[in-house]
Amino acid sequence: MIFQRLSIVALLSIAFLLSCKRDKVSFEPTPYTLKIPSHFPKMIIPDDNPMTVEGVELGRKLFYEKLLSGDNTMSCADCHSPQAAFSDPNQFSTGIDGIQGNRNSMALINLGWATTFFWDGRAHTLEEQILQPVENVIELHETWKNVVSKLNGSVEYTNMFFKAFGEEGVDSTKAAKAIAQFLRTMISGSSKYDVMYKYENGFDLTDHEQTIYASVTAQEWQGYSLFKSLDGADCFHCHNGALMQVMKFSNNGLDATFADLGRGGVTGNPDDNGKFKVPTLRNIAFTAPYMHDGRFSTIEQVVDHYSFGIQNSSTIDPLIEYAFQGGVQLDPTQRAQLIAFLNTMTDYDFINNPDFQKPE
Repeated sequence: MIFQRLSIVALLSIAFLLSCKRDKVSFEPTPYTLKIPSHFPKMIIPDDNPMTVEGVELGRKLFYEKLLSGDNTMSCADCHSPQAAFSDPNQFSTGIDGIQGNRNSMALINLGWATTFFWDGRAHTLEEQILQPVENVIELHETWKNVVSKLNGSVEYTNMFFKAFGEEGVDSTKAAKAIAQFLRTMISGSSKYDVMYKYENGFDLTDHEQTIYASVTAQEWQGYSLFKSLDGADCFHCHNGALMQVMKFSNNGLDATFADLGRGGVTGNPDDNGKFKVPTLRNIAFTAPYMHDGRFSTIEQVVDHYSFGIQNSSTIDPLIEYAFQGGVQLDPTQRAQLIAFLNTMTDYDFINNPDFQKPE
């Protein structure tokens, strides 16, 4: 009996060691060249996480990996769907235990230029942000210790981690770095708006872009003018430039009192109550529902909010200059023009990019 028990222990030990081994792969990282559009600012890459082909490949696989969840049923992609511009079409995401969150999942677009992460900005780096959903009890509800154990049991993963980082084994820091590398490749800069922006700012247009420029309608140009006008839609204070996003937190008049303190819940400063990170407007046609709590299901409702629904409060963004009258009061024609312009930010190359989809 003792011999039988010892044999079982020995077999289990051998199985464990075999599960943790890796093939004889070498560490020869290949620098990854980001495809940054000519009209975009430079992306700052952390010195301790340089971009490599091997790192991006590993990050892509981990982004779609269900072993990151407590019951092996969910991955990052379940709340950041490619078909929804890597956002969640549901108002609130539901975790593995059937519990809903209280904020809408933000779209993962051009994160390489972001300076804070989450609606309340509680994470300061992309790598830091990536670590949190795994251990969040209403999201993936797992420990990184368990995730590391599961991934270490895969020869494929131990090979991939070694090829990406040149070190034996798996850990949470390297996993977060790999996913961050993948997310930094997810650049959206090929919409009709990009052609309009490049033309307006004197960038050279390719032959293909010249064709797109010729297709821009009068209604879309009128919407763009309204978007930038102080006496029009007055959107450009928070959404402008190539990224269509200002790196700030803003109270955009959703509520007079706050069920969710937003940035104020992180800083403890009452002046930050009701302020949330300004999101990009890129691919807005795909990222419904809108706002931090997903309260608006259509772009029309969003435009109506800024036209007539602004709620004043002590922390209202002072750049919302028409808050005193409930909004900018756009008429039906103007609202249609503005929506036509917002739809020019749709980037089908981004949505359908095979490099961002689940690996085979």
